[in-house]
Amino acid sequence: MSLKAGIVGLPNVGKSTLFKALSGKAVDINNYPFCTIEPNVGVVPVPDERLSKLSALSLSKKTIPAVVEFVDIAGLVSGASKGEGLGNKFLANIREADAIIEVVRLFENPNIIHVHERVEPLRDIDVIHTELILADLETLEKRMTKTAKEMRSGKKEALAEMPILETLKATLESGALAREAAILDTENARRTLRELKLLTAKPFLFVYNMSDTDGAIPPELSLRPHVRLDIKMEEELLDMTPEEQLELGLSSRLHELIRETYSLLGLETFFTTGEDETRGWTIVQGSTAPEAGAAIHTDFQDRFIRAEVIQWETLLKMGSWSTAREKGALRLEGKDYVVQDGDVMVFRV
Repeated sequence: MSLKAGIVGLPNVGKSTLFKALSGKAVDINNYPFCTIEPNVGVVPVPDERLSKLSALSLSKKTIPAVVEFVDIAGLVSGASKGEGLGNKFLANIREADAIIEVVRLFENPNIIHVHERVEPLRDIDVIHTELILADLETLEKRMTKTAKEMRSGKKEALAEMPILETLKATLESGALAREAAILDTENARRTLRELKLLTAKPFLFVYNMSDTDGAIPPELSLRPHVRLDIKMEEELLDMTPEEQLELGLSSRLHELIRETYSLLGLETFFTTGEDETRGWTIVQGSTAPEAGAAIHTDFQDRFIRAEVIQWETLLKMGSWSTAREKGALRLEGKDYVVQDGDVMVFRV
């Protein structure tokens, strides 16, 4: 599964430290702007208690979780859409991401440089979004010029597309994101949006980097989809044993971010389980059984015959795969079956 979430934000807000805490990879987290130049990529396991229960049921030798991919992208500054800082690189890297994890600094620390001198989270969000909007407007202008030319040639598709482009442009010029445009409830509009690959059409999740994760935040921040993290503490937990964490009364909240990101990307998990291994497989929500099989091997999609399917809770109640089969709890599903999160499957090809 190649879908990935890009971690973005202003310089020195905790992006690379968050990436290090998530992936366990050593990355440059020095206290100066643009210490990240080339994006760091990490594949992170998705916390899932279902996996360990299925593994215990099957007495599996190996347990392999589903994963989600995070990319640590260079910090953005005002003027990025015109090439300021590492703007062009930033925008190119974020265009390749499928969702945006926007890190916003709420903590105060005079020893950590803020590019705008003061911590103002709403302003910082506005800086990021303004640059993304400006980049998207440039993309739209180019597309509108091309579409206008096609309209003069009498192409029907261009005639249908121009009102969509105009609505998107008006939305962006109002300061809203492309994903908030009112016309996105038609297949034609959704197709146009996919082709444009606008930055502000991607789903957003905010990470508020704050020393007191239970503290008050401005109402405007609380209304946005978000996770609260003390990112510095999350990094420090990497070097602690579970016993040390328990003694200090500390616990990680990264699982919240990982699960929210997994959902944000429109992903879900199905399982295979047996004596050799129990594994969680990452698929896009709405995948058919053959499409899910391709997560294991492309041949499973091309040569799919049928699949034996049971929900994980039902399998646990049955006590074993053989008992589930004997009691008729297994279902035989064909090519049109849409896999559900938590399905345990055996593919016949």
